[in-house]
Amino acid sequence: MAAPALALSNITVTFVAADAGGKTYTAVSDTTLTVGAGEFVSVVGPTGCGKSTLLNVAAGLLEASAGEVRALGEPLVGINGEAGYMFQSDALLPWLSAFDNVALGLRYRGVAETAIRERVEGWLARVGLAAHGNRYPHQLSGGMKKRVALAQMLILDPKILLMDEPFSALDVQTRQLMENELLELWSADRKSVVFITHDLEEAIALSDRVVVLSAGPATRPIGEFAIDLPRPRDVAEIRMTPRFVQLHAEIWRTMKDEVLKGYAQGQRT
Repeated sequence: MAAPALALSNITVTFVAADAGGKTYTAVSDTTLTVGAGEFVSVVGPTGCGKSTLLNVAAGLLEASAGEVRALGEPLVGINGEAGYMFQSDALLPWLSAFDNVALGLRYRGVAETAIRERVEGWLARVGLAAHGNRYPHQLSGGMKKRVALAQMLILDPKILLMDEPFSALDVQTRQLMENELLELWSADRKSVVFITHDLEEAIALSDRVVVLSAGPATRPIGEFAIDLPRPRDVAEIRMTPRFVQLHAEIWRTMKDEVLKGYAQGQRT
């Protein structure tokens, strides 16, 4: 049997406070998560429960206190070179055009400029920005900037996509357009995806599987749900189907108490 594209086994992440007391805080506790080849997995949970912490461990940006991470079957040491990372906030360089932002990773890898131009123009066309390569981030709408970020990540052909609430700042209509665009791009070569979101509807509409995390501290998976909705999907239309409503109710029953716990903890702090 082929190894999972990404496997986090018994991951614990504990932080030590910088003050003299040296108190510890366990953000993630004994968490196991696997993502198969070509699988789209969303991770949901209360605000502040450690979703992004888990993603940073998968990216190699944060070393776990305990447990093991494997990418394509190999133990992860340092940065995950098999993964592309799309952040919640815009990570585009404001002094570079859309074209040069998309080209950045290829230039770091020493790709010839003639090949860069061909590949970047191809990706800008794929994300609907063929006529906007010379624009700078401040000249682009929120949706356009997300398209540039998608092209910037996908042009490097990573095997694994790590996405941290990438569309949360967009208005509802633009967000749905970007979700459909992501699904269209993903369906072309079915990369493995870990998608972090606090929006349960978004998770169900996009995913093959939804993993629910408990409220922090010491978050851990408390539920895992296969999403048996047909593909291809339109994220707006699929929300209207009886099976979607059924899945939403089932997953929300698992999430609700944890969301209330997370809210109560936030009020106390």
